[in-house]
Amino acid sequence: MRKDEVYRKTKETEVSVKVNLDGEGKADIDTGVPFLDHMITSLATHSMIDITAKVKGDLRHHAVEDLAIGLGEAMNKALSSREGIARFGNAAAPMDCSLAFAAVDLVKRPYFKIDLKLRGKKVEDMPTEDINHFFESLATSLCANVHMVVQYGNNDHHKAEAAVKALALSLRQAVAIDPKRKGVPSSKGVI
Repeated sequence: MRKDEVYRKTKETEVSVKVNLDGEGKADIDTGVPFLDHMITSLATHSMIDITAKVKGDLRHHAVEDLAIGLGEAMNKALSSREGIARFGNAAAPMDCSLAFAAVDLVKRPYFKIDLKLRGKKVEDMPTEDINHFFESLATSLCANVHMVVQYGNNDHHKAEAAVKALALSLRQAVAIDPKRKGVPSSKGVI
């Protein structure tokens, strides 16, 4: 099984993350930020990646950022050399009034383009800038190319949830083992 974990302790946070890429979508999340717990639970459920995450932090921003770093690092380690994976994934996900698209390339070259079209200052208990920062930090620490765009929507909660579901579905495709693939999925022979 492709599993790994990361423990990260700084003066600001203590983060423990475990992932199983070949899981069932189980989530055990406790970040101290209820909307972040909701997003990570949705990410696990729809990506079929088991995620356990425990976070203690001095500030909400630090907890959000360090969880994204830890989660990305754990997934990156679990992917190892990326041999045999599909590598690419893309999906659209609706959530009531909102529609989001995500595309992922697990290429080991971090890049992100994220446009969630969030209008308010907060979604539930989470500043919108922290939501964007979470996805940016996740893409960087996962060493992945991640594009996420909300096409439209009237409700910021629904936009963010549609985006995380689209990302989850994209990751589910990208981390999947391709039975036809021998070696790494790259014409260069390395990722």
